[in-house]
Amino acid sequence: MSIEARKILTQYWGHTSFRPVQEEIIDAVLKQEDALALLPTGGGKSICFQIPALMQEGICLVISPLIALMKDQVNGLKKRGIAAAAIHTGMHRDEIESAYSNCLTGKNKFLYISPERLENEAFLFVVGRLKVNLITVDEAHCISQWGYDFRPPYLRIAKIRKLLPEVPVLALTATATPDVTIDIMDKLEFKKPNLFKASFERKNLSYNVFKENDKIGRLIRLLQNESGSAIVYVRNRRKTRDLAEILSKNNISAIFYHAGLDAHTRDKKQKEWTIGSTRVIVATNAFGMGIDKADVRQVIHYDLPDCIESYFQEAGRAGRDTKPAVASLLVSNIDITNTKKRVSESYPNMKIIRNVYNALGNYLQIPEGSGKDTGYDFSIADFSKQYGFNILEVYNSIKLLEREGFVFYIESAGKFSKLFIPLKKETLYRYMVEHPESDQVLKEILRSYGGIFTDYININETQLAKRADMNKDDVVRKLIFLNKANILNYIPIRTKPQLVYAQERLSLKNIQLSKEIYKNQKAAAEKRLQSLLNFLSNSIQCRSQQLLHYFDQNKVKRCGICDICQRKNKVELNEIEFKSIENAIENSLRSGSKHLYDIISGIDNFEEDKVISVLRWLLDNNKVIRQKDESLKWHNQLDLSFD
Repeated sequence: MSIEARKILTQYWGHTSFRPVQEEIIDAVLKQEDALALLPTGGGKSICFQIPALMQEGICLVISPLIALMKDQVNGLKKRGIAAAAIHTGMHRDEIESAYSNCLTGKNKFLYISPERLENEAFLFVVGRLKVNLITVDEAHCISQWGYDFRPPYLRIAKIRKLLPEVPVLALTATATPDVTIDIMDKLEFKKPNLFKASFERKNLSYNVFKENDKIGRLIRLLQNESGSAIVYVRNRRKTRDLAEILSKNNISAIFYHAGLDAHTRDKKQKEWTIGSTRVIVATNAFGMGIDKADVRQVIHYDLPDCIESYFQEAGRAGRDTKPAVASLLVSNIDITNTKKRVSESYPNMKIIRNVYNALGNYLQIPEGSGKDTGYDFSIADFSKQYGFNILEVYNSIKLLEREGFVFYIESAGKFSKLFIPLKKETLYRYMVEHPESDQVLKEILRSYGGIFTDYININETQLAKRADMNKDDVVRKLIFLNKANILNYIPIRTKPQLVYAQERLSLKNIQLSKEIYKNQKAAAEKRLQSLLNFLSNSIQCRSQQLLHYFDQNKVKRCGICDICQRKNKVELNEIEFKSIENAIENSLRSGSKHLYDIISGIDNFEEDKVISVLRWLLDNNKVIRQKDESLKWHNQLDLSFD
């Protein structure tokens, strides 16, 4: 690793050394090699492409599926004094043109885009004129139909390589099984396989599964028994509010968070929790991406996650400061039934999806052949009611259409209005002299917002009005007037969810949905759910080992701190002894039921007390069951497979 790389690490991030594997990944990129990096959540993936990009001439192209993550990373780079831009669905065309201009003139060092942008003519025109030093594919598991968040537009990434044949590709993910890993390198057309893996093991994090009918009672006890900051994950928005109220009534400081809240409220709640003025945040999975809080002591899943990948990523937000932390997953019998039903409902039949797509165009009054890159205010409840659809079917149909690259559904409102002055400073000053009625607001804009002549700046009209000693409505009217006069570009805040068409509206007969992709996605989702259910039902093997084995990391010792290990620890046997006795008991009982004395007498290479201890543990954990005649029987794992 060069001295220059460490200098950049210290200069911009304040660290003096790299984490494991980061150095090897950076070296590979600097050697112009394609590389796939599997790093755990919080493992420093962004540094692996940001540092080599800063070391080379040109711009780094970053492809990401998540608008929130793009915004977080761009804001983080800008805070460090590194010029970056993001182009994503829902942006005003003037913002996009400004970002392109700054890239072409060399002002930006990083350009973040969504995969759908790769087929946009304006983007292809610009990228052909850029000196790209690296193509980074974030959340690279999205390119594999076997991955937990497959997005067909990711398959277009390989096409950009033909435009930039000498540019290396760095693919990054925190969650990829062995099959997905191979698929990523194949779909991205790696010149040769090149995989870097950091250990996903979290020695400070205790994973626990509680089979519990009184989940509220267990939740309260978990939070009362452990101090420190906590996240509680639930599946629906109403439950975030209800649980936060219950916790507050039990003297546990709690707030709720979900994507349906307005931007100001979301920011306020996130800040309260981040600085520690509120201890617990009850949230949907909309919360957590890009959150930089190292001292989270507990992550509790009140509802079941979609799959092991989601669980591992969300649970991994606890204990990033390497101090002891706990991840708890609460499960009742009804949860398993509901989860199977939810996976089935997530894939409406193809006819329903096509009908929803057609009705969307009618509802928004979009003529066929138009609407591309245009956002429309959209109420999913009103649409479902008006056209007689089940709201859950509509939501899942839109999500599938989104994955296929037809539309985007932006559930949360925008955070800020935006402002940009396209004039030269001299021209603006002359206008201010000639139009004194606009002088007050323009002066305050120039005092309050730096960089407004080079890029779009987030503004707050209420704050601007206070600083200018004006009424907010008057400020907004003045900004609209100046926008029409082409003195500035003003993009008011978006206050409602939006549906954005990624391509022109198609006629019903021309809607092409891949039956093979649909079938494979559904099968992969069912397989992932089965793996999650196996994890829940396996009360024998260390939780950490189970999770790591899922990601093909097999040479790991049991953690000693999960719920299963803690029960085993009471038996006072080492892992090898315990496993040997367990195997001997299983072999004995596989041939038929036996009484205790028959089992003990048949295992003569271990002390009797040790055999009894293991048997007691197996009975307590329902692996061995006692029958009416007092004989013991080996109990197979509960069959949680799909019907």
